[in-house]
Amino acid sequence: MTVLVLGGTAEARALAAALVEAGVDVLSSLAGRVSAPALPVGRVRVGGFGGVDGLATFLVEHRVAAVVDATHPFAATISANAAGACSATGVPLLRLARPGWSDHPDAGAWTWVDAVAQALDVPGVRPLLTTGRQSLAEFLPWADRRVLARVVDPPEIALPPAWRVLRSRGPYALEGERSLLREHRADLLVTKDSGGTHTAAKLDAARELEVPVVVVRRPHTEPGTTTTISDVSKAVAWALAVVKPARA
Repeated sequence: MTVLVLGGTAEARALAAALVEAGVDVLSSLAGRVSAPALPVGRVRVGGFGGVDGLATFLVEHRVAAVVDATHPFAATISANAAGACSATGVPLLRLARPGWSDHPDAGAWTWVDAVAQALDVPGVRPLLTTGRQSLAEFLPWADRRVLARVVDPPEIALPPAWRVLRSRGPYALEGERSLLREHRADLLVTKDSGGTHTAAKLDAARELEVPVVVVRRPHTEPGTTTTISDVSKAVAWALAVVKPARA
């Protein structure tokens, strides 16, 4: 009986490692959008499933006992597909999502928007973008701004000459984030509500340097369709509770 972990996050890797140590057959699935990703312990597959129907077929054919959706908080499509496929097949589903930044001490001072495009209305001459390479096309109206775009992989589109790209992978420390904002002379930080601690240092650095912050809210999900927790150890316990009786 296999536990399918929809991964690509630090939480997913921690979950896979704990389940493998407990003797569970784990298959981690990565979307394949990042080159040279950090691989989890256990079996790994890369690529999509073909929508809800494709994932439902995969769950049946591979005798998946449980699914843990531990994808990035903004991976809305695969999360929706997982909910649909598990509902259709009766496979238990758990959403493991890191806490967002809405409870951050500075959250009330930030500008919150529902979509990346809404950030375009916020003034700033030298923005630091940390929203990922897939969102860069939406910021092209800022062609005249001195944008610094921090991404993991190279952009897939041509960017304005005034822009600069910084390829970097977290986690990030406060000192480095402080230096980055200072060196770029940033007057605006644009980020997504990714949550967790791996990339949160930039928020503290922005407060220290009095740099305004724009945060893109997480995608809305259908209430009540999936149990959501933020603690990896609880996700481990949930998966073991599902798998162990099936193996007995």
